[in-house]
Amino acid sequence: MSKITILSEIKRDKPFNEKLPKINSKEFDKVIKSRRSIRVFTNEIIPNDIIKKSLDNSLKAPTSSNLQTWEIYWIKSKNIKKKVIEACLSQPAAKTAKELFVFVSRPDYWKRNNQMMLDYLNSKKNPPVGVLKYYSKITKLAYNQGFMNIFGFLKKIYVSIVGLYRVIPREPTSFSDMKVWSQKTTALACQNFMLSMRAYGYDTCPMEGFDSFRLKKILKLPKKAQICMTIGAGKRDPSGVYGKQFRFDNSMFIKEV
Repeated sequence: MSKITILSEIKRDKPFNEKLPKINSKEFDKVIKSRRSIRVFTNEIIPNDIIKKSLDNSLKAPTSSNLQTWEIYWIKSKNIKKKVIEACLSQPAAKTAKELFVFVSRPDYWKRNNQMMLDYLNSKKNPPVGVLKYYSKITKLAYNQGFMNIFGFLKKIYVSIVGLYRVIPREPTSFSDMKVWSQKTTALACQNFMLSMRAYGYDTCPMEGFDSFRLKKILKLPKKAQICMTIGAGKRDPSGVYGKQFRFDNSMFIKEV
């Protein structure tokens, strides 16, 4: 049975209607428009409750198959912070940040988290059959690449042939695909975190300028873990915005088809 068919069979175990709060769209627009990559921060302390709320908000980001293949390292040790700053090339956004966070994608966690999903479903009374099938069969076929990527290679051949005749999910068929898959999820968590911090009156700077090898060594991360980005956070210094925000014309990127 294909993944598409399984998805169409997923049923709710009981009626569930989530109450939607009223949203002030103008306030949301202000958060989006005022979020800037801040290069210099003041010495003002960020209250712990705001950090924790923003971290919690980050983990509410969409995540493929709800497998949550991410980790966030809140750098609290002064010694480790010094090393992380050096690994981030000692750039001002890292050096002046009151708090530093490293967002890590963990594609290698899919199997563990898949089992956690199954355990959660099985703990419920009358779990949806379609959902159980999804986590007991489909995710294992989709994300398992096998020893030396042998299974992934066979999947690639299979989808190439079957894809000639019908619509079929084509990725992931390698651990490289898995890294992309997990990075997407983790990047969404990063954005949630940055917007949340801005909504609470603080600012951030996402950094990709770092020595990933050294950063992974500092955090004692295994080979399969992938650094998504390091984020500095704090209260913006007036000199922290290096210029007016500029974007190319929308028509270059937004296509109506």
